[in-house]
Amino acid sequence: MAPEPSTRPAPPDPWGAVLALAVVGAWGGHLAWMLAGPGLPWASPLPWLHVVLQMWLSTGLFITGHDAMHGTVSLNRRVNTAVGTLACFLFAGLSYRRLVVNHRAHHADPTGDDDPDFAARGRSFWPWFGAFMVRYTTWPQIAVMALKFNVLLWLGVPQARILAFWVLPSVLATVQLFYFGTYLPHRRPDTEAMAPHHARTLPRNHLWALLSCFFFGYHWEHHQSPGTPWWRLWRVKDARR
Repeated sequence: MAPEPSTRPAPPDPWGAVLALAVVGAWGGHLAWMLAGPGLPWASPLPWLHVVLQMWLSTGLFITGHDAMHGTVSLNRRVNTAVGTLACFLFAGLSYRRLVVNHRAHHADPTGDDDPDFAARGRSFWPWFGAFMVRYTTWPQIAVMALKFNVLLWLGVPQARILAFWVLPSVLATVQLFYFGTYLPHRRPDTEAMAPHHARTLPRNHLWALLSCFFFGYHWEHHQSPGTPWWRLWRVKDARR
């Protein structure tokens, strides 16, 4: 199957920065309200719905950092770097520069020997997820997260709230990002439709694509046009169809 012509994305426009700041602001505002706002009865479903919402916003926070790696937040490189650094740090104390290096390696050789996101046993979820976490977790990151946790305790936030509304959504978002953005798109066996990027696009509709992983499940389209921001990937999919 011959490679399809590369999709040329539109250059970043002001909406990139606006949406990035909106996602970061929504994540921070909702988290602050859940940590410091009026308490909700744990026996009711309401606080757990907020956990799910914070998980989704955390996923969007990382996707915002990911878009910055591809220069799709702003035409200004410094703005991209600032937004990406902030988003990755807020998400889990991640090093933006390290992520950029690894992500470039992933795009250069998807599922290949030099792909840091891929595990050789590309059919089993948990071994692959474990290998992925080992590769990306660093001691400085652990120290940053521990410092954040203790600062929140020092500010008087109850530990139960920290665990429920900050730690748990972050962990769930990590699983969500890996499942919909790495495991499902790149798992073996390869099919003809995955060529030439070794990436598949998840079926279903655009609403599910937004809710599941900010359109990152349209992964073939992302590899075909890495300069297209998450909020335009649905157009690339429709054009391919």
